[in-house]
Amino acid sequence: MAHAAGIPKVSRLRARQRIGKYRIEKRLGEGGFAGVYQAYDTIEGVRVALKVPHAPYVNDDVLKDFRSEFRSSSRLRHDNILAVKDASIVQDRLIIAMPLGIESLGDRMKRRMSTRRTLHYIEQLLDAVAHAHENDIVHCDIKPENLILFPDDELRLTDFGVAKVSQKTLSNSIRGTVGHMAPEQAMGRATYQSDVFAIGLTSYRLLTGEWPEWPFTWPLPGHKKLRRRVHPKFVAWLKRALQANPKKRFRDAVQMRDAYVRIAPTIARHLDSR
Repeated sequence: MAHAAGIPKVSRLRARQRIGKYRIEKRLGEGGFAGVYQAYDTIEGVRVALKVPHAPYVNDDVLKDFRSEFRSSSRLRHDNILAVKDASIVQDRLIIAMPLGIESLGDRMKRRMSTRRTLHYIEQLLDAVAHAHENDIVHCDIKPENLILFPDDELRLTDFGVAKVSQKTLSNSIRGTVGHMAPEQAMGRATYQSDVFAIGLTSYRLLTGEWPEWPFTWPLPGHKKLRRRVHPKFVAWLKRALQANPKKRFRDAVQMRDAYVRIAPTIARHLDSR
């Protein structure tokens, strides 16, 4: 498989390679800043997910940023936030070890999901980000690939402490796309409302299969499918989250979650009546 543009091929780890106490089993994914691997912890006897930033990007400035971000995010304690088991330098590499889930929500989206299950995932995402915002932490990279599924349909948001560092590191070396970023975040001004927008965009993709793009003019692609699946109050709630102007969105994920809780009974009755 050809390596992605801008990613040094030499930075990849190989199956059966040992790095500290971890034995690499397979590569799960790769981005501009880091690779993600399934590995076996030979001391604890468990499998973990390892996020390993590409070696050329790890320098003193990056490590300083990581220490600052991880110290902030380490105080987050929530069932829907994926905790970091270990973050350390091993063989001159930064290794971030996390519990290994079943698959990412991005992978799960490739198969059919009921509306009820989709809303269950959205509710868990709201709870996770609301908890972060209550602790003054902005995630900056909410997307299906950073949402990991565990048994019993439990969803956990990952990459706290990583997203902002990776974006800062790559800003001058790899030209990115807007993707799941809010318009203002693509211009370097991430706020709580930027996370609100990303929650909205992820929710919209889950329910319609469409990925709206700038200028995010309503109705967005897939709007008819959205209206067929959910109550009009949910459509209005989602429309507010996806406003291009951040001042017209929910103030933060706490306000967004609270607004959802108020309309949840109506949404549930609508599903039951179908």
